[in-house]
Amino acid sequence: MDWSPYFFIARLIGTRYFLFAGIAFLLGYVIFRKKIQGKKIQGKFPQDKDYFREIGYSILTIFIFAAVPVLLIYNNSIRPLTMYYTEIGQHGWGYFFGAFPIMLIVHDTYFYWTHRLMHHPKIFRYFHLVHHKSTNPSPWAAYSFHPLEAIVEAGVVVVFLFIMPIHKLHLGLFFLFMIIYNVYGHLGYELYPKSFSRNRIGRWINTSVNHNQHHQYFKGNYGLYFLFWDRVMGTIRPDYEQFFEEVKSRQ
Repeated sequence: MDWSPYFFIARLIGTRYFLFAGIAFLLGYVIFRKKIQGKKIQGKFPQDKDYFREIGYSILTIFIFAAVPVLLIYNNSIRPLTMYYTEIGQHGWGYFFGAFPIMLIVHDTYFYWTHRLMHHPKIFRYFHLVHHKSTNPSPWAAYSFHPLEAIVEAGVVVVFLFIMPIHKLHLGLFFLFMIIYNVYGHLGYELYPKSFSRNRIGRWINTSVNHNQHHQYFKGNYGLYFLFWDRVMGTIRPDYEQFFEEVKSRQ
């Protein structure tokens, strides 16, 4: 077996993780720490052991994430069964760009329901407890998953490849956006403007405050990119919007 694609993908995923999480950590937790601490969602900072734990599990996740596309796309027995394609002309530029919002919706739906499932008391400690050890998450928590949860998270690639035509650039660009938004979700600071959680668009968009509450309280706020499922299913925390405004009002 040629392992070069695996190591290439692992290196790509790892580089993105350390680049974006590292920049966010450097700015918010080192360089401007004292100046903007008052804006932090949870006032205290995690301990060094928390950062090391998050990074350690994230490295495991990176190697697991890299295995999935290799097993599906570089496997001649499985690849023909997927809807993976390499020539944009096969489906045109219109579909190429139109696929991204569909992927967002599919991923958000997949994440919401698998996330809620992993909160079931009978399986929580086996799948999701590692991620929730970050009760006050830092950017390094973006990929801090137990290996079993990492497999579940990577399962969305399987869903993509078997339900819709996926170009090789779709995966690369989509998961670039995913790590950026995932780092933001675990940032510990809120970047969206005041009242964003209440306006017509913002009330449907997941925020760092929203996900931080999930880490702090363990229940509610299960979404990834959007709040559609949380609002429809009644799982959004009732104090979310009030807390968002409180965070954004801090001096």
